[in-house]
Amino acid sequence: MTAISAAMVNQLRKMSGQGMMDCKQALQETDGDVDKAMEMLRKKGLATLVKRAERETKNGLVVCKTGEDGKSAAMATLCCETDFVAKSDDFINATKALGDYAFACPQNEGIDNCLDTEIDGKKYRDILTELVSKTGEKTQVGDFQKFVVENPGFISTYIHFNEKVGTMVLIESDASIADNQALRNTGNDIAMHVTATKPLALDKDQIDPKMIESERSIFSEQVKDKPANIIDKIVDGKISKFFAENCLVEQPFVKDDSKTVAQVLTDAAKQAGGQAKIVKYVRFELG
Repeated sequence: MTAISAAMVNQLRKMSGQGMMDCKQALQETDGDVDKAMEMLRKKGLATLVKRAERETKNGLVVCKTGEDGKSAAMATLCCETDFVAKSDDFINATKALGDYAFACPQNEGIDNCLDTEIDGKKYRDILTELVSKTGEKTQVGDFQKFVVENPGFISTYIHFNEKVGTMVLIESDASIADNQALRNTGNDIAMHVTATKPLALDKDQIDPKMIESERSIFSEQVKDKPANIIDKIVDGKISKFFAENCLVEQPFVKDDSKTVAQVLTDAAKQAGGQAKIVKYVRFELG
């Protein structure tokens, strides 16, 4: 049997990031073959994933990376079982790497696409497996979305201080004001607004008609004892309130509830000398 030296253990530790005892054991079981030992450590991570497949992963972090020109951005969540692991250096480093892989992903959505993205010949799927073998917890990418500005405009992002909630908002505007800093600041405020208010959809056209009908039915039941000639009017008023509470563009703006989000953006664009509109948004939350 090959003698396992400290140098061999250190080499495997640098390659894998695993603990000294795990590396030594892997080398002993593979007769000092570093490549086979690496494969053994990887299989350990995969085995952990299989064994803990039914465990819940409500903890973790949200990560976002934005291009320097603000024309592209990617957001993702890395989820684990406990807050203890989420606060570990290994998990934090893997989350930072996830931001790079999400941004580099050639597709704009699909978790598997993100996992299979390669940087320097290494897939994020492999980084994830290595992390699992270190922590012993089920860990997975929970969400992934990438925005790319195709028309004049920009992307605003916001991650809450606890790194458990994050939002991206894609705003299109006249080309002449796309780089206006005041307008971009308003976009950042809108991203923060989304993080705080949890809108169901951008506007009423994007809410599932079945949900609207369900709400209308509930409201009708609530006012069934009212005079028949005013029931429809009352229900319509409740539906309008439902839209105002749940559609982003109709919500009262958190920093000035005398205006809707749409009005705030319109005013900011007008001051900049043009027009702007929200095209889409995404909001990720852990827990």
